Amino acid sequence: MFQMPDAVILAGGAGLRLKSITGETPKPMAKIGERPFLEILFHQLKRQGLVRIILSVGQKQQVIREHFGGNTSGLQLCYSLEQMPLGTGGALRQSVAHVLTKNFLALNGDSYTDVNLEQLMLAHLNSKADVTMAVIPESRSDAGSVVFDQDGKVTAFAEKQFVQGSSYLSAGIYMLNKVLVEEIASGVNISLEEHLFPKWLASGKHIQAFVSPARCIDIGTPERYREAQGLLAKVESAESIIQNEDQP
Repeated sequence: MFQMPDAVILAGGAGLRLKSITGETPKPMAKIGERPFLEILFHQLKRQGLVRIILSVGQKQQVIREHFGGNTSGLQLCYSLEQMPLGTGGALRQSVAHVLTKNFLALNGDSYTDVNLEQLMLAHLNSKADVTMAVIPESRSDAGSVVFDQDGKVTAFAEKQFVQGSSYLSAGIYMLNKVLVEEIASGVNISLEEHLFPKWLASGKHIQAFVSPARCIDIGTPERYREAQGLLAKVESAESIIQNEDQP
């Protein structure tokens, strides 16, 4: 029987580019409508069947913990606290100590992509990949460019730069084998995208692309944050309905 994996949300970034709007509020807690952005991610995960979430938190982590506590919307929450910046790879390495499943989902806490997560998880298991990444048909200079072959096996990846032959971006949603992440040196500041993916590809690790037509909506800059207010309005409405249905 298919076991729903744990999920790690990377929510420890300083959010400096958004500070002119959010002030001292942590970026994942920036409001979309009347709710924190992070709450929209939680409902997405719940809607798709996940149960247990590990939040990798850093700056202003108490704001997140005080708001959500140990559970929210039927999800079990636990926290992995960065005492110093660890980068996305280092944060995952620290968080994996809380992961109870053989494979786990990893997401960025500042972007929303309506990927079919169950299909992503099943594709990961069926391909026996070390990592499966959700990719979307888009081109942007400040995200990860991905090239993959006709079988979906990733052959090239570069963060924040264009790769020749690429018309796909990483959506920042990954299924990873826990043992692979446990091989990362502990307590080291390292980037999953800039360092580990290229290293894993060079060493022959199997990284599989899962193509989704969904659009990635992130709130990393003031312009994109303002745009997200409109783009996520329908999601906000739908998630509010789900929230109300969950209440007794």
